[in-house]
Amino acid sequence: MNAQPKIAAKAAIDPENFALANCLRALAIDAVNTANSGHPGAPMGMADAATVLFRKHLKFDASAPDWPDRDRFVLSNGHASMLLYGLLHLTGYEDMTIDQIRNFRQWGAITAGHPEWGHAKGVETTTGPLGQGLATAVGMALAERALAAEFPGLVDHRTWVMLGDVCLQEGIGQEAISLAGHLKLGKLNLLYDDNDITIDGPKSVSFSEDVPARFRACGWHVISCDGHDATALDAAMTAARAETSRPTLIAMKTTIGFGAPNRAGTAKAHGSPLGDEEGALAKAALGWDAAPFDIPADLAKSWQEIGARGAKERKAWEAALAASPDAKAFNDRVSGKLPENYAADVQKARSDLFAKPQNVATRKASQIALESLAAAVPAMIGGSADLTGSNLTRVAAVDRQYTAEMPGRYIGYGVREFGMAAAMNGLALHGGFKPYGGTFLVFFDYARNAIRLSALMGLGVTYVMTHDSIGLGEDGPTHQPIEHLASLRAIPNLNVFRPADAVETLEAWDIALRSPATPSLMALSRQNVPQLREAGPENLSEKGAYILRQYGEGRDVTLLATGTEVALAIEAAEKLHDEGYAVTVVSMPCWELFDAQPEEYCESVLGSAPRIAIEAASAFGWTRYVDREADVIGMPGFGASAPAERLYEEFGITTDAIITLAKARIGK
Repeated sequence: MNAQPKIAAKAAIDPENFALANCLRALAIDAVNTANSGHPGAPMGMADAATVLFRKHLKFDASAPDWPDRDRFVLSNGHASMLLYGLLHLTGYEDMTIDQIRNFRQWGAITAGHPEWGHAKGVETTTGPLGQGLATAVGMALAERALAAEFPGLVDHRTWVMLGDVCLQEGIGQEAISLAGHLKLGKLNLLYDDNDITIDGPKSVSFSEDVPARFRACGWHVISCDGHDATALDAAMTAARAETSRPTLIAMKTTIGFGAPNRAGTAKAHGSPLGDEEGALAKAALGWDAAPFDIPADLAKSWQEIGARGAKERKAWEAALAASPDAKAFNDRVSGKLPENYAADVQKARSDLFAKPQNVATRKASQIALESLAAAVPAMIGGSADLTGSNLTRVAAVDRQYTAEMPGRYIGYGVREFGMAAAMNGLALHGGFKPYGGTFLVFFDYARNAIRLSALMGLGVTYVMTHDSIGLGEDGPTHQPIEHLASLRAIPNLNVFRPADAVETLEAWDIALRSPATPSLMALSRQNVPQLREAGPENLSEKGAYILRQYGEGRDVTLLATGTEVALAIEAAEKLHDEGYAVTVVSMPCWELFDAQPEEYCESVLGSAPRIAIEAASAFGWTRYVDREADVIGMPGFGASAPAERLYEEFGITTDAIITLAKARIGK
């Protein structure tokens, strides 16, 4: 057992920390072996650092997992999930029982293969897609600083992240560290598990850069230490907490699978169970002789005390909150409650549109809506991926820029769509904010995985995505989204809005702000559209689709459309009616909301007459509402570079095309 002398040396440095860390190692070995699935190596290698962090530095109280001023702990390399589950169990999180540990990765257990937010208390975000935990933590740090500025004395905590090489190899990792360094997020601390191993073998196979130098170049404070030396780790974390002017990286040199005599320091320790024989050898080398899943009473007591050590600080904070004149405002903010006058503010914005119709692009309509809503909802915090002038995401209420010197309500994310989306998830998870951010719809591809996590976690994040079709014109097919709406609509629990006019755009924003457990995406136009909706108090977009116009008695054909093409459908319907046809025009701003309506309502809207769909995008998906893709007037392929009007004509998205197809389907 070649590891024994090294293990003995590390144990001698701080025997108490070593013994406590071995509890984490043993649980990881046992749970992964029992499941016959999982990643034991990283938990075994990071156990010493995690123990120092929870024992001496992390501000938390296991009896109050949702304490608003707790430190956030993010395990970015989520495959090391048994490290987090072990920490939660040992420190006394009520829901993380030993039975949950025994049922690691099994049906119905909260101990999923990768940590999932909402399944277990103490899991601050869903991690697994590499790099996203880090980028989400950047959003948490952004939120802490901004909320602290609004509620001084009530917000003062840090965000701690554990991650490995693979989080830094993903492109989002660079986006995250660059933004955090630029904004000098001094309460963000990273613990980098530098173990020289990836799935494919030694890190040298694919990764040779100087990571500390890279972080320094991005404006970070960098500390290097032995990741198994508890004294050195304690000193490094103390130094990180003292540094408030820039984020800190603690580069910890570790051994993956620490303690396993035949697998430590190799790729074999990464993603496969150690097995009974190697597990027993590892425990022997570590000096661990307890039965599987059994924690010696003295060590269990010490861990419980670690979990309770923050109770006094938490109670003092609660007393300070109770005495604060801002208590109600703070509680409303962190709970996500909308202001009491919110409904009235929305109704006024609606009335203004009906009093003075806005024939504008829906991106401009979005800005008009934001002018009212951002002023009414202080929790809204905006931003854009370097496209503010095109996305029109900046309004007076959020005009103050978020800078390294002062947090504002508008974040310049730079050309970092993926990092922006993940950071918005972090802002939402932290609490106190309703984040939105903008880019072009075609660039949603860069952010897709973070949008998927928004939906998976159920976060009220809003994505403002403009230039929604070939209607953007001369920038050409590289910038013209075609398949993107279909791809987005395939994501569960994501409301995709393509509003037809200024009223529907306001309604979409209203729905988004009232949907704390569902993210929203606004697909907005560059070209102007007429205001089509007539006055009325009801948010018709909330039903996902509705009858906008009805021409004639009965129904010969139904025209279904979204966005800018709704106006085309109305033009075609009017001409068809002039020729004696009864035509119904249905606006469908959100398929997801429509599909959730009662069957009777859906049938009344769709009718039994032939149906035609009009959307300047791929026809894929429309056959849920029409008989065949031939009944869709849309895009057969990619776009081209030309003015919008010419493109619509060349690709056959015209009133004449609608009329011709309608007559053919009616068959009269």
